[in-house]
Amino acid sequence: MRIILGALTLALTATPALAQGWQCRIPPQVSVPPLPQADAPPRVVPVTGYTLALSWSPEFCRTRKADPASATQCSGAMGRFGFVLHGLWPEGKGGAYPQWCPARRLPDAQTLRRNMCTTPSADLLMHEWAKHGSCMTRDPSAYFDKGRTMFQALQFPDMARLSRQEGLDAGMVRQALILANPQLRPESIKLLLSRNGWLREVHICHSRGFKPARCPNGNGPADTVPVKIWRAF
Repeated sequence: MRIILGALTLALTATPALAQGWQCRIPPQVSVPPLPQADAPPRVVPVTGYTLALSWSPEFCRTRKADPASATQCSGAMGRFGFVLHGLWPEGKGGAYPQWCPARRLPDAQTLRRNMCTTPSADLLMHEWAKHGSCMTRDPSAYFDKGRTMFQALQFPDMARLSRQEGLDAGMVRQALILANPQLRPESIKLLLSRNGWLREVHICHSRGFKPARCPNGNGPADTVPVKIWRAF
């Protein structure tokens, strides 16, 4: 274990989350998309914690570079992205999380534009507000400000170097994130992998007080499960 930790420490250099959008160029104008259709009934229940969901953009964009629906994130027009903020999600007891709560206010173009380098998709931003943010606050701007602040407070390992680490597994990925963010613990880091073992997302679980906490539904694959990281840089 000491040898593995030493190798990780030498190989990985933490970088701020803000730098995950390399050369991000926000479009001069952002259109406000329509409110998405709910994919499930509204559920208004007490909030027991939160999940900060982060997507590994190179994996997401691997097959979507020519997809118009993903153009702002994947075409390169806005720049290149590493981790992006999928969303900040309120959690509920027993996995019955709040969703699609009634909301009178919608994000305006200025609010969407301010968050495009963190979540480079106006459609996704609108979806996250409608499904998750509406259950946390009445103010779309406050919801996105909170998620962006939490995202930008994180540090990330050098993912290109980590992807080349021999024998990379889920435990080593979690340990690399902890080395960059000592406040985290393995039980607060959930990894989502594709069927072929490629890293898709990292979820950081939090308490109601927005402190790192044990993930309520487990933290994904066991430490010994092999992990592959797609890199496009």
